[in-house]
Amino acid sequence: MPKVRKTPQRTCVGCGKVTDKRSLVRIVRSPEGDVVVDPTGKRSGRGAYVCAARECLQRALRTGKLSKALETAVPEDVVAALLGSLGGVDES
Repeated sequence: MPKVRKTPQRTCVGCGKVTDKRSLVRIVRSPEGDVVVDPTGKRSGRGAYVCAARECLQRALRTGKLSKALETAVPEDVVAALLGSLGGVDES
């Protein structure tokens, strides 16, 4: 009998919904302190996950949950890049 693997579950810092890791966007603070989007999910550093919906990212930024999860302030230029990368995606 083949071994059944569990799909990893993660929680969105914006809405708090628990879902499959692959359906979320990972934002990572690298050891150098840079905050970037991690499309592969394998980059080293402290990560936080948000839904691929613009509203979840905005809520995470507005409430400060993204900064708290990454343990650093998220610079405005990075916020603009994150919102731009989620521009056409809306899965609410």
